[in-house]
Formats: sequence, C-alpha cells, structure tokens
Amino acid sequence: MTYETLLWEQDGPVLTLTLNRPDKLNAYTATMGLEIEDAFVRADEDDSVRVIIVTGAGRAFCAGADISSGAGAFDAKAEGSVAFGDAGTTARRRSGGGFVGAIFNCRKPIIAALNGAAVGVGATLTLPMDIRIAARGARIGFVFARRGLVPEAGSAWFLPRLVGLPTALRWCLSGALIQAEEAKAGGLVAEVVEPEALMDRARELAREIAENTAPVSVALTRQMLWRFSGEPDPWGALKVDGAMAMTLGAGPDVREGVSAFLEKRAPDFPGKVSSDMPPQYPWWKD
Repeated sequence: MTYETLLWEQDGPVLTLTLNRPDKLNAYTATMGLEIEDAFVRADEDDSVRVIIVTGAGRAFCAGADISSGAGAFDAKAEGSVAFGDAGTTARRRSGGGFVGAIFNCRKPIIAALNGAAVGVGATLTLPMDIRIAARGARIGFVFARRGLVPEAGSAWFLPRLVGLPTALRWCLSGALIQAEEAKAGGLVAEVVEPEALMDRARELAREIAENTAPVSVALTRQMLWRFSGEPDPWGALKVDGAMAMTLGAGPDVREGVSAFLEKRAPDFPGKVSSDMPPQYPWWKD
C-alpha cells in the first residue's frame, strides 16, 4: 500500500499507519487527510487487519497543520491551503465525514502511539481513536484559539467526552501545550512510557486484543461504547445490547469463546467483520 504522506505496514493482524513527513514534523496537509481517510476505509474492509496503530515518523507525531504557505494557510480559497481535501474522492463517499468519519466508523480498534508533539489537528485526529499512549517528553496542544480558529475535526464533541468539560475548556481556552503526564492525569492518554518502549508497548496492546477477542464482538463493542456514552439514559443501549446478545449467543463466535475457555486454549473465532455483523448493526441508522 503506497501513499505520499503515510506508511502502511502490516505485521500479521496488526496494521501500523505512520504519518510520514518527518522533515516537516509530519505537519498535516490536505493530501494527508485524504490518505488517512482512505487508509482507514481500506483497513475497515480488510478482515486480515484486527488492530490499527497510528504513529509518526521521526521526532514528532504531528506538529499541526502545515502553515508553510503563510498567513492564508487556512483559507480554503488560497493557494497552498490545508483545507480538508476534496469531498469527491471515493473514500470520502464511502466513509462520510472525512478522516474523522473514517476513524470513528471504523470497526477495528485503534491505538495512537504519540512519539512526540501532537498539536492542533495532530491532537484532534487522535480523539476518535480508542487508546492513546505517549512517549515521555511528548507534548499535546489544542492551540486553535492561539491561531484565531476553533477546535476542529469534531473535537468539541470528542474531547469533553474523554476528559470532561472543565479540563477540555482549560486546555482549549488557553491553547497551551501540555506534557504527556498532564494528558494522562486528565484521562486523554492511557499510559506514558519511555520513548524507546513506545512502539513495543503499542504492539503489545494490539496483540492482546488481536489474540484474545472476537473481531465482530470488538467491532460492535467499539461502536456501542462510543455511541451510547453520551446518551441521557440506558434505554437505547438496553434495547440494542439485548437483541445483539441473543443473536450472537446463538452463533459460532460465542460457542468458540466458551469452548476455548473451558478447554483452556486460545480461541479461534470464525466470525468476520466483512460478512458476519448481526442484523441489528448499524442500529443508529434505523
């Protein structure tokens, strides 16, 4: 898989996507946004991919939008704009919502491995991901107010759900860079590890998921937790989880999971995300 700004490297069930503009600290461009979107759509449709890791090449994760074109960098009508790409691409028609939609709708769990600075869009593109770990020394910044912008990529919805409204307000209103340890204390980052251990830890987490869980179950669980977390009551979740539990309970994945547990062996789940999602999915479109 060849992209201009992104590396696709698959090792068994684990796909690593690496933002690959190290000479520019992996600064975001419209091309990068389209390629991220396309990569997530492709990974979502590929049953051989069980877990996705996203990291950056070199010493940064993503230092924000590429503003090397000058003061008009965010003007969609200006030459060199970093506006979020062409809505007419095949991937965009399939994902809906650009790279944010592609990540959010993905049926594979996603780990962000922040190897260095994650600023602006470099921070917000990780918010629809599921687990964030950071190298010690990495800094994160929601710097939009310092550039005259507003939080983008749906971050006004994602960030308060992850860290709570008071922390989201403090980080966004000041626009200040925060250390990885503060991001962990706020709940944005799950772990802070030494830089040299970052990718090993990300792969360890990915393998734990890939080797022990059912693909269909994980795909459904990811969507349920994201989509029900903001609901005012449990009734919608109860309606959906009860029906899906009955469907799955009569299926081969649950039989295999129970048998593997009783026989004290590793499971070999037969279900595939591409073909075996239950009829209740996607429930939010009913």
